[in-house]
Amino acid sequence: MTDTSPAFKVAECACRKLSITLQNEPEIVSSCNCTDCQRRTGSVFGVAAYFAKTNIVAQTGDSKVFERKADSDGTVSMHFCPECGTTVYWRLSMYREYVGVAVGCFGDAGFPAPERTVWANRKHHWVTFPPSVRVYPEAP
Repeated sequence: MTDTSPAFKVAECACRKLSITLQNEPEIVSSCNCTDCQRRTGSVFGVAAYFAKTNIVAQTGDSKVFERKADSDGTVSMHFCPECGTTVYWRLSMYREYVGVAVGCFGDAGFPAPERTVWANRKHHWVTFPPSVRVYPEAP
């Protein structure tokens, strides 16, 4: 018997009180070097998986929302855990049909690698990406 059910992916915060469950593969996996993503992650870039909102199976736990202006002139609504502070997912006003999810929250070392990196004009000079990753100076 062949299993034809969709694969479920669960992303959760550090204390595991906030999670989002998705089905199927992400539409795109992208890293971002913008200063806001650097500050959000506390690292030199963020890595996000973007899923069609129709792939959301469940969202559990309470989240607080931090909304900021995006470099693209839209807004980004970041959903983070009020207990541990981890940003798990976000919504972009310019791409309402998608949800962005922090790849690290999946806790899956086998998760697909980024296909592209954006805002490379703001990356730290010592950061390099493999040749297979498309590099955009700003957002495409």
